[in-house]
Amino acid sequence: MRHRVSANDAGAGSGHDGGGPMRWLLTYADMITLLMAFFIMLYSMSILNLARFQEVALSIRSGFGEEHQGKGLAAHGASRGAGIRPLEAGGNAAGVPYSLIRGLKGEIERRGLQGRVLLGSDERGLVITMLSDRVLFPVGEAVIRPEAEEVLRSVASLIRQVPNEVRVEGHTCSLPVRSGPFATNWELSTARATEVVRFLIRQGVPARRLSAAGYADQHPAASNASESTRIRNRRVEIVLLRPPLSPDPAPEGSR
Repeated sequence: MRHRVSANDAGAGSGHDGGGPMRWLLTYADMITLLMAFFIMLYSMSILNLARFQEVALSIRSGFGEEHQGKGLAAHGASRGAGIRPLEAGGNAAGVPYSLIRGLKGEIERRGLQGRVLLGSDERGLVITMLSDRVLFPVGEAVIRPEAEEVLRSVASLIRQVPNEVRVEGHTCSLPVRSGPFATNWELSTARATEVVRFLIRQGVPARRLSAAGYADQHPAASNASESTRIRNRRVEIVLLRPPLSPDPAPEGSR
């Protein structure tokens, strides 16, 4: 006796519910799709626009009138490493006694240059930052303003009393040079650093201890998005370098 297979019987094993032993693949594929979507969402939420965040942060600080060197420069990516840190009272930087630093700090305060002549330290050593536009130079020039000379004399006095090597670094913002004797920001930043070195030499600082470097706009201290922040990038940094580490003495038997 023959057994007839009906249409209902033939279709009993078809469809989603009739996948048989391979039915687990559907659940696995759904799980993989959901996990991929989940991790894509996490990644997209973790991406921050750092430049925009820094600009907003600076605007908030400016609104409260904050113009402090340690927070201003370090928060916006100082020109080296982790940024320039404010000096703590009683401490020293690069082996320079605080008693000498205090004398320079007093001169800065006496002349009302807080926020324009800034004292700090980083991995390089003691950093004296002078904003170009507001203190040192007319816009686009490399001739020291007469009113900046007294502060530079105080800086020279400090340098003469310590043995540190000194590097003078010129920096500009990202705006191109539009007129004047300098073709680019490289020439302008280097000329400004060199002019400060020449002044220090005239004040009795030994030339062998000095060097000059121009970095143009390659090491900004703040965002270049607006004039209120670009002004922080047009600066000269006088760096009293940390003394080099002394080499270990040679063993007695190697002499």
